[in-house]
Amino acid sequence: MRTLISTAFVSLDGVVEAPGGEPGYRNSGWTFKHTEFLPDAFEIKGREQKEATAMLLGRVSYQAFSPVWPDMADFADYKEMPKYVVSTTLTEDDLVSNWGETTILRSLDEVAALKETEGGPIIVHGSAALNHALSDAGLIDRYHLLVFPLLLGAGKRLFSSADNDTRKLKLVEHEAYANGLQKQIFDVIH
Repeated sequence: MRTLISTAFVSLDGVVEAPGGEPGYRNSGWTFKHTEFLPDAFEIKGREQKEATAMLLGRVSYQAFSPVWPDMADFADYKEMPKYVVSTTLTEDDLVSNWGETTILRSLDEVAALKETEGGPIIVHGSAALNHALSDAGLIDRYHLLVFPLLLGAGKRLFSSADNDTRKLKLVEHEAYANGLQKQIFDVIH
Protein backbone atom coordinates (compact mmCIF):
# COMPACT_ATOMS: atom_id res chain seq x y z
CA MET A 1 0.00 0.00 0.00
CA ARG A 2 1.29 3.46 -0.95
CA THR A 3 1.64 6.23 1.62
CA LEU A 4 -0.48 9.33 1.00
CA ILE A 5 1.27 12.45 2.36
CA SER A 6 -0.44 15.81 2.78
CA THR A 7 2.11 18.63 2.75
CA ALA A 8 1.23 22.19 3.61
CA PHE A 9 2.36 25.63 4.60
CA VAL A 10 -0.03 26.42 7.43
CA SER A 11 -0.52 29.38 9.76
CA LEU A 12 -0.68 28.71 13.48
CA ASP A 13 -4.48 29.06 13.27
CA GLY A 14 -4.72 26.45 10.49
CA VAL A 15 -5.05 28.59 7.35
CA VAL A 16 -3.53 27.21 4.13
CA GLU A 17 -5.09 29.57 1.59
CA ALA A 18 -2.89 31.37 -0.97
CA PRO A 19 0.52 30.96 0.70
CA GLY A 20 2.37 31.70 -2.54
CA GLY A 21 0.43 34.77 -3.66
CA GLU A 22 -2.58 33.29 -5.42
CA PRO A 23 -5.16 36.04 -6.12
CA GLY A 24 -8.44 36.49 -4.29
CA TYR A 25 -7.36 36.14 -0.65
CA ARG A 26 -6.71 39.23 1.47
CA ASN A 27 -3.52 37.77 3.03
CA SER A 28 -2.23 36.25 -0.20
CA GLY A 29 1.50 35.50 -0.22
CA TRP A 30 1.73 35.29 3.56
CA THR A 31 4.54 32.73 3.62
CA PHE A 32 7.33 35.12 2.68
CA LYS A 33 5.84 38.53 3.43
CA HIS A 34 6.08 38.22 7.19
CA THR A 35 8.66 35.50 7.89
CA GLU A 36 12.38 35.73 7.22
CA PHE A 37 13.51 33.11 4.68
CA LEU A 38 15.85 30.52 6.15
CA PRO A 39 16.83 27.78 3.66
CA ASP A 40 17.18 25.12 6.39
CA ALA A 41 13.50 25.48 7.26
CA PHE A 42 12.52 24.43 3.74
CA GLU A 43 14.75 21.33 3.49
CA ILE A 44 11.61 19.19 3.73
CA LYS A 45 10.35 20.59 0.40
CA GLY A 46 13.40 19.27 -1.49
CA ARG A 47 13.19 15.95 0.35
CA GLU A 48 9.53 15.59 -0.65
CA GLN A 49 10.41 15.91 -4.32
CA LYS A 50 13.09 13.23 -4.02
CA GLU A 51 10.94 10.77 -2.04
CA ALA A 52 7.53 11.16 -3.71
CA THR A 53 6.72 9.00 -6.73
CA ALA A 54 3.40 10.65 -7.67
CA MET A 55 1.48 13.84 -6.98
CA LEU A 56 -2.23 14.12 -6.15
CA LEU A 57 -4.05 17.43 -6.54
CA GLY A 58 -7.55 18.83 -6.47
CA ARG A 59 -8.85 20.67 -9.54
CA VAL A 60 -8.33 24.18 -8.15
CA SER A 61 -4.71 23.54 -7.15
CA TYR A 62 -4.00 21.76 -10.45
CA GLN A 63 -5.31 24.77 -12.36
CA ALA A 64 -3.19 27.12 -10.21
CA PHE A 65 0.04 25.07 -10.33
CA SER A 66 0.01 23.59 -13.85
CA PRO A 67 0.63 26.86 -15.74
CA VAL A 68 3.60 27.73 -13.47
CA TRP A 69 5.29 24.71 -11.85
CA PRO A 70 6.39 22.87 -15.04
CA ASP A 71 8.89 25.63 -15.87
CA MET A 72 10.12 26.35 -12.32
CA ALA A 73 13.56 25.02 -11.38
CA ASP A 74 12.41 24.75 -7.75
CA PHE A 75 9.93 22.05 -8.80
CA ALA A 76 12.00 20.27 -11.47
CA ASP A 77 11.68 16.84 -9.84
CA TYR A 78 7.90 17.06 -10.12
CA LYS A 79 7.89 17.74 -13.87
CA GLU A 80 7.88 14.15 -15.13
CA MET A 81 6.35 12.60 -12.00
CA PRO A 82 2.90 11.06 -12.61
CA LYS A 83 0.11 13.35 -11.47
CA TYR A 84 -3.44 12.55 -10.45
CA VAL A 85 -6.15 15.20 -10.28
CA VAL A 86 -9.34 14.52 -8.35
CA SER A 87 -12.18 16.29 -10.13
CA THR A 88 -15.70 15.65 -11.32
CA THR A 89 -15.57 18.52 -13.83
CA LEU A 90 -12.06 18.59 -15.33
CA THR A 91 -11.69 17.12 -18.83
CA GLU A 92 -8.67 15.77 -20.70
CA ASP A 93 -8.69 18.99 -22.75
CA ASP A 94 -8.10 20.97 -19.53
CA LEU A 95 -4.78 19.20 -18.83
CA VAL A 96 -1.45 20.81 -19.73
CA SER A 97 0.88 18.88 -22.02
CA ASN A 98 4.23 19.93 -20.51
CA TRP A 99 3.92 18.52 -16.99
CA GLY A 100 4.22 14.78 -17.38
CA GLU A 101 1.52 12.12 -17.39
CA THR A 102 -1.69 13.28 -15.70
CA THR A 103 -4.69 11.11 -14.85
CA ILE A 104 -8.08 12.43 -13.76
CA LEU A 105 -9.67 10.57 -10.85
CA ARG A 106 -13.41 11.03 -10.39
CA SER A 107 -13.89 9.83 -6.82
CA LEU A 108 -12.26 9.07 -3.49
CA ASP A 109 -12.78 5.38 -4.29
CA GLU A 110 -10.36 5.87 -7.19
CA VAL A 111 -7.89 7.52 -4.80
CA ALA A 112 -8.23 4.54 -2.44
CA ALA A 113 -7.59 2.20 -5.39
CA LEU A 114 -4.50 4.24 -6.37
CA LYS A 115 -3.14 3.79 -2.84
CA GLU A 116 -3.46 0.02 -3.29
CA THR A 117 -1.13 0.01 -6.32
CA GLU A 118 2.60 -0.70 -6.27
CA GLY A 119 4.89 2.28 -5.82
CA GLY A 120 6.20 4.84 -3.42
CA PRO A 121 4.65 7.80 -1.63
CA ILE A 122 2.01 10.04 -3.17
CA ILE A 123 2.28 13.72 -2.21
CA VAL A 124 -0.68 16.13 -1.97
CA HIS A 125 0.13 19.84 -2.40
CA GLY A 126 -2.39 22.60 -1.77
CA SER A 127 -5.88 21.25 -2.42
CA ALA A 128 -7.71 22.34 0.75
CA ALA A 129 -11.07 20.83 -0.24
CA LEU A 130 -9.41 17.59 -1.33
CA ASN A 131 -7.48 17.43 1.96
CA HIS A 132 -10.76 17.68 3.87
CA ALA A 133 -12.31 14.85 1.86
CA LEU A 134 -9.20 12.65 2.06
CA SER A 135 -8.89 13.15 5.82
CA ASP A 136 -12.60 12.55 6.42
CA ALA A 137 -12.31 9.30 4.43
CA GLY A 138 -9.24 8.17 6.40
CA LEU A 139 -7.00 8.16 3.33
CA ILE A 140 -4.16 10.43 4.55
CA ASP A 141 -1.25 8.55 6.13
CA ARG A 142 1.15 11.37 6.96
CA TYR A 143 1.24 15.16 7.33
CA HIS A 144 4.26 17.30 6.49
CA LEU A 145 3.53 20.71 8.00
CA LEU A 146 5.56 23.89 7.97
CA VAL A 147 3.79 25.96 10.59
CA PHE A 148 4.25 29.72 10.24
CA PRO A 149 4.14 31.97 13.32
CA LEU A 150 1.14 33.90 12.00
CA LEU A 151 -2.54 34.20 12.81
CA LEU A 152 -4.40 34.85 9.57
CA GLY A 153 -7.99 34.59 10.80
CA ALA A 154 -10.30 33.87 7.88
CA GLY A 155 -9.23 31.59 5.06
CA LYS A 156 -9.33 28.03 3.84
CA ARG A 157 -8.21 25.61 6.52
CA LEU A 158 -6.16 22.44 6.19
CA PHE A 159 -8.40 20.37 8.43
CA SER A 160 -12.07 19.61 7.93
CA SER A 161 -14.67 20.93 10.35
CA ALA A 162 -16.73 17.73 10.02
CA ASP A 163 -17.83 16.02 13.22
CA ASN A 164 -15.41 13.08 12.92
CA ASP A 165 -14.20 10.55 15.45
CA THR A 166 -10.87 11.33 17.09
CA ARG A 167 -7.93 10.47 14.86
CA LYS A 168 -4.63 9.96 16.64
CA LEU A 169 -1.36 11.24 15.19
CA LYS A 170 2.22 10.30 16.04
CA LEU A 171 4.87 13.02 15.84
CA VAL A 172 7.77 11.44 13.91
CA GLU A 173 9.92 14.49 13.15
CA HIS A 174 9.97 18.10 14.30
CA GLU A 175 12.21 21.11 14.36
CA ALA A 176 11.91 24.78 15.29
CA TYR A 177 13.83 27.44 13.37
CA ALA A 178 15.16 30.87 14.32
CA ASN A 179 12.52 32.60 12.16
CA GLY A 180 9.70 31.00 14.18
CA LEU A 181 8.82 28.34 11.61
CA GLN A 182 8.17 24.85 12.90
CA LYS A 183 8.44 21.62 10.92
CA GLN A 184 5.98 19.04 12.19
CA ILE A 185 5.70 15.61 10.58
CA PHE A 186 2.93 13.34 11.83
CA ASP A 187 1.96 9.80 10.94
CA VAL A 188 -1.75 9.08 11.13
CA ILE A 189 -2.46 6.12 13.39
CA HIS A 190 -4.94 3.96 11.42
